[in-house]
Amino acid sequence: MRKLLLLVLVMPTLAIAQSAFDGTWKTRLDSVQFSGKPDKFTLIDGVYACKSCAPPYKVKADGTDQPVPGHAYIDHEAVTIVSPTSIKAVDKKGDKVIFEQTLELSADGSKLVGKFTGYTGDKPASGSYTEKRVGPAPKGAHAISGSWMQDSMSDMSDTARTVTLQSTPNGLKIMWNGQTIDAKFDGKKYPNVGDPGKTLVVLKKVSDTEVVETDRRQGKVFDIVTWSVAADGKTINLQDVDPVHGTKTTQVLEKQL
Repeated sequence: MRKLLLLVLVMPTLAIAQSAFDGTWKTRLDSVQFSGKPDKFTLIDGVYACKSCAPPYKVKADGTDQPVPGHAYIDHEAVTIVSPTSIKAVDKKGDKVIFEQTLELSADGSKLVGKFTGYTGDKPASGSYTEKRVGPAPKGAHAISGSWMQDSMSDMSDTARTVTLQSTPNGLKIMWNGQTIDAKFDGKKYPNVGDPGKTLVVLKKVSDTEVVETDRRQGKVFDIVTWSVAADGKTINLQDVDPVHGTKTTQVLEKQL
């Protein structure tokens, strides 16, 4: 759930001057893979706790907005118990809904099915995914409790999957769903304009086919993203290492234009 949020809210952004990076690219869903530390959350006695979030937090699961301090993208969350096997969470920053999702346990209890919609761009970005159980629920906890590793990205809207990259002198311009970064390869921090998390980006050109992106929020490095164009120029191999949460996500983007 955590990495999914990051995947939707902070779609990694990149381009390179006058090269194979230029164009419109779309994530191939069957290529998305996750590794590292699992998501950990519990729902006991009416209190939902996200133990793997940074920083961790607890909120009452009564359907009302509860404060979530210390997070770049949200300041309140409302968790509702929908059934003995499902919950719904709505995240807000100020009065604006940023992210909402439902989690439903599979019949055999081994997987969670998540359905989400993010509202950080011009258009809603939606999709669904699964997580496999890697740790049991505590005794007496709601069935969605435990440790979970993201397993697959079963669906995602074109809005969420698509990014456009455009070369600029000694830099690049990145456009995703109304968010724009216009950065140079000079080691300086550039804002992601339109991003409610106020991400600052530093780009390093390694070669004509590889760039490393470093994303900072609240003074911390949350993502180190390596973008590599394949030899045929038709795909980008992306690796996103999140040192705060201890996770890694890899995916392939296919060129559209």
